[in-house]
Order: sequence, then C-alpha cells, then structure tokens
Amino acid sequence: MIKPYTPDCQGRVMAIWLESTVQGHPFLPRAYWEKNFPVVRDQYLPSAETTLYVEDGKILGFLSLIDGTFIGALFVDPAHQGKGVGRALVEDAKGRYPQLTLAVYAQNTGAIGFYQQMGFQVVTEQPNEDSGLPELLMAWQREN
Repeated sequence: MIKPYTPDCQGRVMAIWLESTVQGHPFLPRAYWEKNFPVVRDQYLPSAETTLYVEDGKILGFLSLIDGTFIGALFVDPAHQGKGVGRALVEDAKGRYPQLTLAVYAQNTGAIGFYQQMGFQVVTEQPNEDSGLPELLMAWQREN
C-alpha cells in the first residue's frame, strides 16, 4: 500500500536509504554516504514529497519527489528488491504527474535498466555535481 510520509517514519526511511544506497553504489565508499546522511535527513527529506510503500505495517521502500517532477530518491529495502515495491512507487508517481525526471549514476546499470523498463529514456549524461562521477538524466512523459 502506498502512503504519504510522516516525520515519525524518518528513522526507518533513513535506514532504508543508507542500507540500499551503500549496496546500490559499490563504486562509492560507504563514508561518502555517511557524510551525506545528515543532508538527506535534514534538508532533502523534509523538503520533498515522499511516499512510502508499506506492507503489514512495515515500510519497505520510499520515493521522494522534488518540485513535483524530479525523483530525488527511490530506495527499497534490499531484502525486498525485485518484488514490485519500486515499480509500485514509480507507477504511483506516474499516476499523479504527467512527466518525471531523475538522475542516476551511469555505473548503476541495474537502476538504469529498471527505469528504462518503467518507460524512462536517457536525455543526457552529465557529471554528478557532488561526486563528479558521470550520471544520466532520464525522463518520462505520459502519452496523450
């Protein structure tokens, strides 16, 4: 079930973020993500529109939208990846907005494939402004 984020969910959401981001980005050291943890928790999460995927009362994943069009975060508990959680969160966002964009590290081929399956297309490649590593800007637009 998709539910809106509430601040009392912050601990679980951030635990999912750290665990899945470290696992999904082996090309960056864990210390990089730990350094960014307070920024995500204190700046990005409160300013984003975040939805949760909840099953049997447990948060299994979340999606955060910035300015209603940019997917700033899509993270799923690693134990539940490949089970439709991410797909449900993206489909929910696609149902609410006519276009979406996101940035994904070029080395994260699993995520790129997932987003392509979800109908996103690569728009451009650019360096990530924080790490300097190449990332792909991807976009999806609802057909009329």
